Amino acid sequence: MRIGIIIVCHNIENNINTDLFVKHLNKAKNIEFCFVNNASKDNTHQILKDIKEISKKNFSILDVKRYKSDNSAVRSGSRYMFSQFNLNHIGYVSTNFLNKKKYSICGLIKHIRTNQDYILEYNKQLKEDSVMKQTMFQSVFSITEYLEKSRTPY
Repeated sequence: MRIGIIIVCHNIENNINTDLFVKHLNKAKNIEFCFVNNASKDNTHQILKDIKEISKKNFSILDVKRYKSDNSAVRSGSRYMFSQFNLNHIGYVSTNFLNKKKYSICGLIKHIRTNQDYILEYNKQLKEDSVMKQTMFQSVFSITEYLEKSRTPY
C-alpha cells in the first residue's frame, strides 16, 4: 500500500545533508514524497531540485512563491498529491516542527521509511475513530502527531 508524505520546507538549506538525504530517499519503498518549498529565501528549492536529479527516487517539488501558513502549504501539497497519485493515505509534516525539536530532515525521512507500517496503522486508527466521513483535506493526517506519540528518536 502506497503512502504519500508532504513535507513543508522553509529555509532549510543548512539542514540538508545531500548524500544522507539521497541515501534515505532511495531506500524508501511505496512512499511518494512531495516537498512543498514554502517561499524559502535561501537555496532550499535549488537543493531539492539537485537532489531530485541525482536521486533514484522520483519525488515531487512544489514551489510556493509567496509564504503561506503551514496549513495552506499542506493544502497545496494535498491537492497535488490527490490529483497526481492514487494514494490511500497522505500524511504531512512541517520542517518548522523539526527545527523546534532540533531534528534533521534526513532523520525524519529515515524514520518515516523504517516505520511506514506503524504510521499506516496510526492513520487507519484515526479513520476508524472518526465519527463522520472525512473530506479529502480532513483525511490528510499529521505525521507530527504520530512522531510525538511514538516517542522514538528521529
